[in-house]
Amino acid sequence: MIGCPFKIQLGDIMDIIYMKEALKEASIAYSTYEVPIGAVIVYDGQIIGRGYNKKEKLKNPLAHAELIAIDQATKYLGQWRLTACTMYVTLEPCAMCAGALINSRIDRLVIGARDQRMGCAGTVENITCHDKFNHKIQVEHGVLEEECSSILSDFFKMLRSKR
Repeated sequence: MIGCPFKIQLGDIMDIIYMKEALKEASIAYSTYEVPIGAVIVYDGQIIGRGYNKKEKLKNPLAHAELIAIDQATKYLGQWRLTACTMYVTLEPCAMCAGALINSRIDRLVIGARDQRMGCAGTVENITCHDKFNHKIQVEHGVLEEECSSILSDFFKMLRSKR
């Protein structure tokens, strides 16, 4: 009997489905000439927060996809603690966003592409699992990594070609 060399778990399938939703958010950012990063927050199998970068539109350095999604999710739940929630984000969070994830008590973070310059969920620094913080986040890297990397590289190629 020939078997599958690996077993796909239900959680893996759901991670792909939700990361595709984060990629949809990133595509909206791309279409508005924002750096294409998207995020969604899931609670009890439902998306309760969505966000994409709006720094240029809002002229606000705080308008990151993760912070916008956190804001929506806290409003949905009516509280600042996002325990039992998972964030899916197309690019590894920066220090600001990783700090916001810690402060909001997100339980799990699923990342598409690593950020070699600013990533603070294990690449440049690891704020999400720092020994001295009172909350640690379960982090998984590489879900739909190629798609998440491609949208970013395509965006920056497009910008360079317009110059």
